Amino acid sequence: MPPPTDRDLVMSARRGEVEAYGELVRRYQTAVFNACYRLLGNRHEAEDLAQEAFIRAYERLDTFDADRPFGPWIRRVAVNLGLNRLQSAGPPGFSLDDERDEPLSTPEESPEAAREHAERAEALRAALASLPSHYRAVVELRHFQELSYSEIAAALRLPLSDVKSHLFRARKLLAEKLRPHV
Repeated sequence: MPPPTDRDLVMSARRGEVEAYGELVRRYQTAVFNACYRLLGNRHEAEDLAQEAFIRAYERLDTFDADRPFGPWIRRVAVNLGLNRLQSAGPPGFSLDDERDEPLSTPEESPEAAREHAERAEALRAALASLPSHYRAVVELRHFQELSYSEIAAALRLPLSDVKSHLFRARKLLAEKLRPHV
């Protein structure tokens, strides 16, 4: 028997089957955490925000259109919560205590290549964290969540022209910040 679809799980969760929602959480917890981490830049805050996103989504599961994919919806819930948190908290930063999930090197990489890879990854993290939250959000949704411009506009409740403008400016700022690392 094939595993249940996201739609099946949503319908079961709506009927009160907690295990069905637990399976949705298991399927999407990594993607939601990654979206939160890229927005907030802090592992512990991202874990808290991911948990909050799943709770919020569960409370509003009756508003979800079960004919649409669940993954993009739960990630949008997380991104919207992250943007709200960023707007209320002020400028974010990366803590020196943050843990990194990426391996420092792969068996094929030389130590120099691994160091360069780690330096580029850290430069990208820092550059993303330094962007204003509205730019960071469009970069997250476009490049990491792979949403279309119109989907981003709907998720962020922005005109399409603003999405394009924010993305253009965000890319320009990132290019300037990353120029020394290329």
